[in-house]
Parts: sequence; structure tokens; C-alpha cells
Amino acid sequence: MGFISWIVLGLIAGAIAKFLLPGRDPGGLIVTTLIGIAGSFVGGWISSTVLHRPVAKEFFDLATWVSAIGGALVLLIAYRLLFGNSRD
Repeated sequence: MGFISWIVLGLIAGAIAKFLLPGRDPGGLIVTTLIGIAGSFVGGWISSTVLHRPVAKEFFDLATWVSAIGGALVLLIAYRLLFGNSRD
């Protein structure tokens, strides 16, 4: 997958992560979207280095989507822990 594909995947993974973790984020929609993009890269990196599962070349590979959504969830949770949770 190319760089643009990872950005598109990150946008979608960020939206799914936001759906799974509802509530207001300290940074709003734009920061949440950027976290989703970064999470897709982090998820792909973790998948290929730690789990020894190479990232597929296809855009619609289930393992790639799970790793991207998982990376976005991890970064979104970390962001909420570091910069405040609006559910207080």
C-alpha cells in the first residue's frame, strides 16, 4: 500500500475508533482525525515489527484494518489520558 492509501485508511480507522470511544475529545474533530492517521501508521508498524505480521499490499486486508483501528484506539486513549477526558 502506498502513502496515500495509509492516509485514507487512517481517516477511516480514526472514524471507527471515534465511534468505538464516544465522547468529546480535548482536540476536536481535526485532532481526532490526525490521531487516526497516525494510529494507522503505528498499527502497521506494530503489526510488522512486534507481531511479525507483514502488512499486506491489498487495501482490503482484514489484518491491516484491525491493526490500523487498534493503533488509532491506542493513540486516542493515550491522548485522552494525557490531555484530559471530557467525561469528568
